[in-house]
Amino acid sequence: MSEPAPLRPRLLRDLCESDVDWVAEQERVIFGPAAWSVGLIREDWRHGTNRYRGIEVDGQLCGYAVYGFEGDAFHLMNLAVAPGHRREGLATALMDDFLAAARTVGAPEAWLEVAVDNEAARALYEAYGFELVRVRRKYYQPGGIDAVVMRREMRRR
Repeated sequence: MSEPAPLRPRLLRDLCESDVDWVAEQERVIFGPAAWSVGLIREDWRHGTNRYRGIEVDGQLCGYAVYGFEGDAFHLMNLAVAPGHRREGLATALMDDFLAAARTVGAPEAWLEVAVDNEAARALYEAYGFELVRVRRKYYQPGGIDAVVMRREMRRR
């Protein structure tokens, strides 16, 4: 039996303006033509309302998450891992970071929305204690597909 490959060095960090082009490219890969443009992402990043976090492996940016308050709710807007770096535990590290941030600001609950057909993401979120609240019809960005709205109470854990 072969030994599992050792984990490569990882670094969670705030994204900087020079990372925005990479984020926009990942958005295009994930969401296709309906993805936010680099201009919209740059404007959102500069506005500073949302926190943009990235994860590097061996010094290469491989994933990111965008989160913050939306109204009075702590909300995960996006979590993505670049193709070729999936199944390396990077989404888990980004989720841990998101929930730690929610705890730090004292958010009573965390919210997210995910495409109804994204079974892998839904399984990850359910493993973290997120529960289905409702389905938003024709809501999700790429092509107006349905989105599952999920919530996790922060106080119970």
